[in-house]
Amino acid sequence: MDLGVQPIDELMGKLGLANADLVKASAQMLTFKMVQKARKGRRLTLNVQQKILNAIRAARPENNITFKDLFNY
Repeated sequence: MDLGVQPIDELMGKLGLANADLVKASAQMLTFKMVQKARKGRRLTLNVQQKILNAIRAARPENNITFKDLFNY
């Protein structure tokens, strides 16, 4: 199910993060495909959403980012 471009796409641009930055920052098993699906609006499981949130928090710990900042579903 495609839900359209998600807020994570714009947020990553503002923070200067590429998909590779999240994959590198992640302490969990996070793939480029998962990040790409998140940005394009594919519905993700809660587990994958949590991995992406954790990776963004690891990459930019100074920002207080929540699920609502990343996804609108």
